[in-house]
Amino acid sequence: MQQVTPVGGNGSNRIVRDKVQTEAGRRSMTIGPDVRALDAVVVRRSRSLFDEDMVAMDPAIRARFGGARVLIVGGGGSIGSITTRLLLPFGAAVIHVIDQNENYLAELIRNLRGSPEGVPDLDLRTLALDYGSPLMKRFLAEASPYDIVLNFAAMKHVRSEKDVYSLPQMVDTNLVRHARFLNWLADYGHGRTYFAVSTDKAANPMSLMGASKRLMEDLVFARSSVRGAVTTSARFANVAFSNGSLLQGLLTRLAHRQPFAAPRRTSRYFISQREAGELCILAASAVPNQHIAFPRLEPTLELQSLENIAVKVLGYFGLEAELYDDESAARRDIEMLGCERRWPLVLTPRDTSGEKEYEQFISDGERVADIGMATVMAISHQPSTSPVIDLLKLLDAIVNDPQKPVDKAELVRAISNALPGFRHVETGRNLDQRL
Repeated sequence: MQQVTPVGGNGSNRIVRDKVQTEAGRRSMTIGPDVRALDAVVVRRSRSLFDEDMVAMDPAIRARFGGARVLIVGGGGSIGSITTRLLLPFGAAVIHVIDQNENYLAELIRNLRGSPEGVPDLDLRTLALDYGSPLMKRFLAEASPYDIVLNFAAMKHVRSEKDVYSLPQMVDTNLVRHARFLNWLADYGHGRTYFAVSTDKAANPMSLMGASKRLMEDLVFARSSVRGAVTTSARFANVAFSNGSLLQGLLTRLAHRQPFAAPRRTSRYFISQREAGELCILAASAVPNQHIAFPRLEPTLELQSLENIAVKVLGYFGLEAELYDDESAARRDIEMLGCERRWPLVLTPRDTSGEKEYEQFISDGERVADIGMATVMAISHQPSTSPVIDLLKLLDAIVNDPQKPVDKAELVRAISNALPGFRHVETGRNLDQRL
């Protein structure tokens, strides 16, 4: 059983060193938890969900990526970086990775070069650029055409809709800049194959974040149908321990000797980061044009409550969950409980704007296609009744005119008009108001 000993002091970064005890009783030291073992605790699989399809579709993947010039946007984050790593063996001639977070890019290169397989002989390059900036336009104007563009750039948190500054930034990232980027790709001859990551929250969206990603699907498929690019997308389950996820947050809380927290009566599907990367590769190479891929997961078997997931993660570290309703009491009792191999788990009400009770991949009225894979299905994209281009004009004005008043209710109305069936409920509470 692994045990985590949090260490820190004087406000410095805390370092977690795991003491790993073997069955024979010997002790050795390692840094960080065993990623694959933690993944198996959460996803309840020892092998990738997509192993069978990755083998079956290997010729199609090599045909698409072999010798290709590939541009990966937002490639420093969890899904973009694992997709980059998994692509290396498929024979691309060029892989260039864009991300505005230079620390993510530095870690990506260190991880690739430090991995057992290393980096094959290809043109691998990273650039710290904002994909919707004028510098990105200059880069695309001067670069040789990319055959394949994979776009992972997104604001993905429901908490991003909390105020009239964060919300326009989310809309800018997910829609306005995306539209600008697509125009540049067309102007300079890039991306005959285009993949843009979506989210499960785009299915019957209740949050503005989910609605923005559903409209992003409309945007990318509309542009590709006009300009002839092969375009696909993918809706995801929760990606275990990815950047910013609840599960990554649980590990950080443990390292900082802070309580865990999870919302009550909230269920999600889970896939590993590796599985997320494989789903993206399959979607970009083997899913039909104008389709959105999603994992074939059975709700009655695979939906898991976040409360139970938090209990499992604590159990992995040899800790028993002690349930709390009150954050203050949980913070007060943490040292006492830690001495007894227990840990406070605060169960919060599901009362913030845009929160879903359970995860879905398919919206009402969408058509599901069997695409000949064992573990991947796809939705034939159906555009919304109102053209997203009309909405973009309003959103562009809100984002780029600092004199224009921003009203969240107005944005909700505009998005609802463009996306019939959008069921946003404003509760006045957001995720920053709880642990």
